[in-house]
Amino acid sequence: MRHTRSHTANRRSHHALTSRSLAVCGNCGAKRPKHTVCQTCGKYKGRDAVDVIGRAAKKAQKRKEKEKAGAK
Repeated sequence: MRHTRSHTANRRSHHALTSRSLAVCGNCGAKRPKHTVCQTCGKYKGRDAVDVIGRAAKKAQKRKEKEKAGAK
Protein backbone atom coordinates (compact mmCIF):
# COMPACT_ATOMS: atom_id res chain seq x y z
CA MET A 1 0.00 0.00 0.00
CA ARG A 2 1.08 3.54 -0.68
CA HIS A 3 2.18 5.68 2.26
CA THR A 4 1.12 9.30 2.30
CA ARG A 5 3.71 12.08 2.41
CA SER A 6 2.85 12.88 6.01
CA HIS A 7 3.29 9.27 7.10
CA THR A 8 6.68 9.10 5.35
CA ALA A 9 7.74 12.42 6.89
CA ASN A 10 6.72 11.24 10.36
CA ARG A 11 8.82 8.12 9.95
CA ARG A 12 11.82 10.10 8.70
CA SER A 13 11.61 12.68 11.49
CA HIS A 14 14.03 10.59 13.55
CA HIS A 15 16.63 10.27 10.78
CA ALA A 16 18.32 13.62 11.42
CA LEU A 17 22.08 13.51 11.97
CA THR A 18 23.66 15.09 15.02
CA SER A 19 27.18 16.47 15.17
CA ARG A 20 29.68 14.90 17.52
CA SER A 21 30.40 16.94 20.60
CA LEU A 22 34.01 17.95 21.10
CA ALA A 23 35.90 18.11 24.37
CA VAL A 24 38.97 20.17 25.19
CA CYS A 25 42.17 18.28 25.96
CA GLY A 26 43.24 18.94 29.55
CA ASN A 27 46.91 18.76 28.64
CA CYS A 28 47.33 20.76 25.42
CA GLY A 29 43.93 22.46 25.01
CA ALA A 30 43.23 21.05 21.55
CA LYS A 31 39.69 20.04 20.64
CA ARG A 32 39.07 16.31 20.30
CA PRO A 33 36.07 13.93 20.25
CA LYS A 34 34.97 12.78 23.69
CA HIS A 35 36.41 9.52 25.06
CA THR A 36 39.27 9.41 22.55
CA VAL A 37 43.02 9.91 22.68
CA CYS A 38 44.20 13.42 21.83
CA GLN A 39 45.86 13.38 18.39
CA THR A 40 48.03 16.39 19.28
CA CYS A 41 49.68 15.25 22.51
CA GLY A 42 48.72 11.54 22.71
CA LYS A 43 47.21 11.65 26.20
CA TYR A 44 43.97 10.19 27.50
CA LYS A 45 42.69 10.92 31.01
CA GLY A 46 46.06 12.41 31.96
CA ARG A 47 48.08 9.35 30.93
CA ASP A 48 50.34 8.79 27.94
CA ALA A 49 48.39 6.59 25.55
CA VAL A 50 50.24 7.19 22.27
CA ASP A 51 53.89 8.13 21.73
CA VAL A 52 53.24 11.01 19.30
CA ILE A 53 56.91 12.01 18.98
CA GLY A 54 58.03 8.42 18.35
CA ARG A 55 55.25 7.93 15.81
CA ALA A 56 56.27 11.10 13.94
CA ALA A 57 59.93 10.02 13.93
CA LYS A 58 59.00 6.60 12.58
CA LYS A 59 56.89 8.18 9.83
CA ALA A 60 59.77 10.49 8.86
CA GLN A 61 62.19 7.54 8.76
CA LYS A 62 59.84 5.59 6.46
CA ARG A 63 59.51 8.62 4.19
CA LYS A 64 63.32 8.91 3.99
CA GLU A 65 63.68 5.23 3.11
CA LYS A 66 61.01 5.51 0.44
CA GLU A 67 62.70 8.55 -1.14
CA LYS A 68 66.07 6.77 -1.00
CA ALA A 69 64.62 3.67 -2.70
CA GLY A 70 62.94 5.82 -5.34
CA ALA A 71 66.19 7.65 -6.16
CA LYS A 72 68.04 4.42 -7.04
